[in-house]
Amino acid sequence: MNGLAMGAVAFGAMLVLLGCRLHVGVGMLLAGALCYLLVYGGDTHALLYTLNNLVYARFSSYDLAVIPIFVLMGQFAIHGGLSSTLFRTSAKWIGHWRGGLAMSAAGACAGFGAICGSSLATATTMSQVALPELERHRYSQRLATGTIAAAGTLGILIPPSVPLIVYAVLTQTSIATLFLAAVLPGLLAVAGYLAVIRLMAMRTMSDVEASPRYSWAERLASLREIAPVLVIFCVVIFGLYGGWANLTEAASLGAAACGVYAVWRGMRWAGFYKSLVGTAEASAMIYLVVIGADLLNSGLALGQMPAALADWILGSGLTPVAVLLVILAIYLVLGCMMDSLSMILLTIPIFFPIIMQLELFGLTGPEKAIWFGIVALMVVEIGLITPPMGMNLFIVQKYSHGTSLATVSRGIVPFLGADMLRIAIIVFVPALSLVWLG
Repeated sequence: MNGLAMGAVAFGAMLVLLGCRLHVGVGMLLAGALCYLLVYGGDTHALLYTLNNLVYARFSSYDLAVIPIFVLMGQFAIHGGLSSTLFRTSAKWIGHWRGGLAMSAAGACAGFGAICGSSLATATTMSQVALPELERHRYSQRLATGTIAAAGTLGILIPPSVPLIVYAVLTQTSIATLFLAAVLPGLLAVAGYLAVIRLMAMRTMSDVEASPRYSWAERLASLREIAPVLVIFCVVIFGLYGGWANLTEAASLGAAACGVYAVWRGMRWAGFYKSLVGTAEASAMIYLVVIGADLLNSGLALGQMPAALADWILGSGLTPVAVLLVILAIYLVLGCMMDSLSMILLTIPIFFPIIMQLELFGLTGPEKAIWFGIVALMVVEIGLITPPMGMNLFIVQKYSHGTSLATVSRGIVPFLGADMLRIAIIVFVPALSLVWLG
């Protein structure tokens, strides 16, 4: 069996397992094991030897230690009431605008993403905080749910981002450089979502009662409530780029500062315990997916599938831009079935070598690695809100009152348009993701 045929069998088996609601990490583990059994005719010695070495090689990586630290920081933010503080502050500044509460929710998602680093956690938390307020002020279900589902994706784009850390580990790219490159695309995403909310509100909210207008004194006073958030963000970012802390040290300082803030906000032993348990569960899930993806990618590499696919694509006569667009289209399809981290782990070992062999917009190798990481992350982000299986859609639908999944899916369509436009801009103007890198 040649590499492409074996890859097709492995992917087909994995999709069947996922369709049976098996955990994606276990599905990739079994698909990877199938590759080894196909190559070695059922002999398990190579499979067991590889598993033993893969686990040690992956988890001895110092860079991966930062993931549970950022997860813990996000847990402290969740149980310390940080999300509600961000939303209230945003609402005091712009809540009286038409569509202002929805814009406040989007801004709070961006701020929470700068601490949390997880889109699913951002969507879950802000659904509980902002959706009741939007419904109370008679925002349409489509606008309210679409805003939370779309803005929740900012959790993986605004640094720190767990998928970006994993991408950096897989491609041997600087995590700090990737974080810096994601800043401007993240701001573009926020601006695009605010513009969509404003346009939707102008069309559908002429009869909706506006939120109260707060005085300037009240607005300025509200900034004191989110000052700790800015301090935590600055501790991580300036510690990292100021040169006095590496990524793990900066993340540890940020987690400690977030923990102190959570206790100051009223978190007690129950919240602290939930934070530790939530961190353990999320980290275990992430590492299971990492090992599953490692074994699957190792099995595919054993059968020469990535090399055969690269040769086939490069010899197909497609232009480099056409190859890039095909890869992005594959991401959009996968986004209907898989979460962001699984997509990154599964596809980057296959697609990254192909991208590095293409001549794209005159970029050097290191520039291409950074730019493609940002582009891939943005397309993966769209997968979280792509109907019918985008995970953020299910989360928001769960916390909304009587809203159907079809309504949430219709509400997300304008935001998908903004996402597509932003991706086109970053793809064809790569300097926007490299502007801070000199």
